[in-house]
Amino acid sequence: MAKPRPIKKKDPKKDGKKDEKPKMPPCPYSAAELKEFKALLRTMKRRLSGDIEKLEDAGFRKQQDGGDLSSVPLHMADQGTDSFEQDITLGLMETEGDELQEIDEALDRIKEGTYGICELCHKSVPKGRLNAIPYTRLCVPCKTKEEGN
Repeated sequence: MAKPRPIKKKDPKKDGKKDEKPKMPPCPYSAAELKEFKALLRTMKRRLSGDIEKLEDAGFRKQQDGGDLSSVPLHMADQGTDSFEQDITLGLMETEGDELQEIDEALDRIKEGTYGICELCHKSVPKGRLNAIPYTRLCVPCKTKEEGN
């Protein structure tokens, strides 16, 4: 009885295939346009940072003050309202914190030369979309698919 031959595994390097992500095309925007987008992103970042700071101050000041200056214990409804307001404030802070992260990543994409390129289809993101949402990663068709519409 003949021994079965071992199955040889193909070496991807020999086949010319690599396990790398497809290379992103070059940034479709000029240096002047990128400078404008960078300024827009930095302005948004400063505004959001200030908003988060104000939300932190407002949300936690009330907690430190106790919310009521009288010596009468708070009514349960007042405590519920305070808790609800604090939950809203924390939710806004989280959302704005996520947006700040997206802005930082967009600034990184400008440095890397991949800004303005859809991360899914690798086509150029229209300038109008970048003006509306300068930290976007996706073109409208890909974002629509991602959201399931």
